Amino acid sequence: QVQLAESGGGLVQAGGSLSLSCAASGRTFSNYAMGWFRQAPGKERDIVAGISWSGSTYYADPVRGRFTISRENAKNTVYLRMNRLKPEDTAVYYCAARDRGSSYYAADYDYWGQGTQVTVSS
Repeated sequence: QVQLAESGGGLVQAGGSLSLSCAASGRTFSNYAMGWFRQAPGKERDIVAGISWSGSTYYADPVRGRFTISRENAKNTVYLRMNRLKPEDTAVYYCAARDRGSSYYAADYDYWGQGTQVTVSS
């Protein structure tokens, strides 16, 4: 069982930056693939970025080059650094974990955090 807790969301102007953190419970965090997803009102929950247990990363096209995912296994934490934010990045951001290889699909993840709101003003 893994419990996830996101932090770091907030309100920022377009062009600004935010960093999200996701703290995980459990002793086998290093074995889990982790993902950041986001969901805007009326839209599906989509992958933003993913990182495998070995550190391989994936980024969705809208955020590639602006966002960076990383993990610190010693602290059971995964991060999402978001630069050059745009109003269309506004959404609730969720951290997710799965105990298999990385996946782009929300349905493949076993554990979810409660989400943190990111709002980018124009």
